[in-house]
Amino acid sequence: MERTFVMVKPDGVQRGFVGDIIKRFEQKGLKIVGLKMLQISQELASKHYGEHQGKPFFEGLIKYITSSPVVAMVLEGKDCISLARGMMGATDPKKAAPGTIRETFGIDIGRNVIHGSDSAASAAREISLFFDDQELMCYELSLASWVYE
Repeated sequence: MERTFVMVKPDGVQRGFVGDIIKRFEQKGLKIVGLKMLQISQELASKHYGEHQGKPFFEGLIKYITSSPVVAMVLEGKDCISLARGMMGATDPKKAAPGTIRETFGIDIGRNVIHGSDSAASAAREISLFFDDQELMCYELSLASWVYE
């Protein structure tokens, strides 16, 4: 099974969408194997968004992501990276498909409620930034036979 990293950003936490967002992933059949609320440090934020360093929006992005707690999670399931990305919708909520998380809860491209890994390499890197191995659970989801053939 594949794993991915998902984060409810500060605007999603502050606006009270954490439970609604987690519920969507659970209802889709994805298994939560790691979950925590944390205040991201400047150092962690700079590592997480390292590919944007030097871009004009980098400082604002770091200020925003460290401004309030986030909820970080690791999801597991068949093709979960593309599945989660599809559920999130386009980065710009105004361009996100109806019913996606960003279309439903997002308002602005800079306040789009959620982040998710875009590839297996990104997922592995982001999971390792936010979670230690002992924080990730290995268990059988009892409804798995009702989700997968």
